[in-house]
Formats: sequence, structure tokens, C-alpha cells
Amino acid sequence: MTFELRFTADAVRVLEDATAFDGYFQVRRLTLQHRLFAGGWSEPLVREVFERGDAVAVLPYEPETDSLILLEQFRPGALRDAHSPWMLELVAGVVEAGESDHAVAHREAAEEAACELTELLPIASYYPSAGACSEHVRLFCGRVRSAGVGAVHGQDEEGEDILVHRLSRAEVMELLAADRIPNGHTLVALLWLQLQGDSLRQRWGCA
Repeated sequence: MTFELRFTADAVRVLEDATAFDGYFQVRRLTLQHRLFAGGWSEPLVREVFERGDAVAVLPYEPETDSLILLEQFRPGALRDAHSPWMLELVAGVVEAGESDHAVAHREAAEEAACELTELLPIASYYPSAGACSEHVRLFCGRVRSAGVGAVHGQDEEGEDILVHRLSRAEVMELLAADRIPNGHTLVALLWLQLQGDSLRQRWGCA
């Protein structure tokens, strides 16, 4: 693979970095310049950046039954959705200081779904909305040993109210094809599973 991006991190100058808002989340107001493809530097630009923290998300997969463990929960950002602001999602959580990605995956699986995972396989890492948000997400697929299916889980102090579902891979792929998975992390993971599902079952001795 020979492709390289034209510019690297040293092609940006941060002239000012201020906190514009500090609540449940934080917003920074940056004044910056960046190099231009035609040469030289841009005029100073003012941009607000939403600081959400980095996240780890896990697609819990049960190869013995060819099923997925997915979570149903309310999301305030989806209030504009005319159908429902509840979403079918992966296990996910914010990375705390000094915490490894694998530790986050296992912690969140236990808290959100009473789910015990064995092997974790990396899927992808990406910025969901780099035009406005600094969040970086690392996605994994986890082999399920057990899960609290049909029960409600989550941390009361965090206002979590999470219903845990076990759905067959075939049913989830039907939901994906019908555009009924409007959550970005889940979309990426399911598109990966669409390509890798059969080889994954072979890897885990269940084909």
C-alpha cells in the first residue's frame, strides 16, 4: 500500500485553545491555521470541537448459536427521529484514564449486558464525526461465554436503562438490509460481520 495523506499533524498551528462549555461534556473553541493544498497557510479559523472522550465498542457474538447480543436503550441525540429515539446498539463505553481498551470492553460488557466475553478481535478504529468531535472509537468483536439476555441492566448512577437482546445473525442482517440500524458504531461492526461472519465461526470452531 503506497498511498499517503498529503499533510501530517505538523501542518496545523493552534493559535488559541479555550474552553467554550464545560458540563456533562466539554466544548473547546480553537483558533487555528492549516496548510493549503495550493501552498501557504489558511487564514485563522475559529472552530468549536466537542470533547466526548475516546470510546470502545464491542459486538458480542455467540458462534455456537450464530447469534448477537445487542442492547436497546434511549439516546437523546436521536430525539429528532420520528420513529423512536431508542436504538439497537453494541456494548460501548468511554475509556477512563489509564484504562486499556480490553479492560473497557470487559467492564462495559459486564455492566451493560451481564455479558462475559472471552476472545476479543479488533474490527476497526475511526473518528465518527471528525468535522466537529474529537472522539476516537475502537471497535471489537467479542466471543460470548454468557449474557443476561431479556433482563434490564446498566448503572443507575449513570441513568442507564438497557434491555439486552439475543438476535440471530440472519435476523440482524435483515434489519441491516432494511435500514433499521441507524447507529454508526453498530453499522460499522455489522458490515464487518457481513463479510467476516462465516470465517469467524470457522475460527471459533462452530462452522
